[in-house]
Amino acid sequence: MAAPQLIMYEEEYRRITAAIQRLNREANTKVVYLIDKNGQLISHAGEAQQIDATSLASLAAGNIAATGGLAKLIGEKEFSILFHEGEKDNIHISVIGQRVILVVIFDERSSLGLVRLRVKKLASELESIFHAILKKVETNANSQVPFIEITDDDIDNLFKD
Repeated sequence: MAAPQLIMYEEEYRRITAAIQRLNREANTKVVYLIDKNGQLISHAGEAQQIDATSLASLAAGNIAATGGLAKLIGEKEFSILFHEGEKDNIHISVIGQRVILVVIFDERSSLGLVRLRVKKLASELESIFHAILKKVETNANSQVPFIEITDDDIDNLFKD
């Protein structure tokens, strides 16, 4: 089952973007993507011009879902880290807070060890940001005034010439 849609607030979006830009810089990666588990791109940093971000986001979410099925077959909850090694580029994929997917693409300018170290550091920061988002959503949901009942006459009056 897909995760519910995420409500993003500007302040938290800026914090997320700054965090993944820092990861891109500190780990010397080509590009970093943050994706929700539904396959929607949240943010990115780095050299993304050559990559179809929509396809990447969808495929990364599908990859996590597929490996989740494999994990369940062997009695695991999920595989939180995936690594794909290519001739020139590598992809490190990690699930953060069981809510979002961090995709890091890097080449020989970086190493798997450095990427893993920086991602681990970033994960706790992102988890706290998403926790703040969930609290804000909860607070806003509890403080909203319920909708006033709208009648058919109200709708008809709205569309009269």
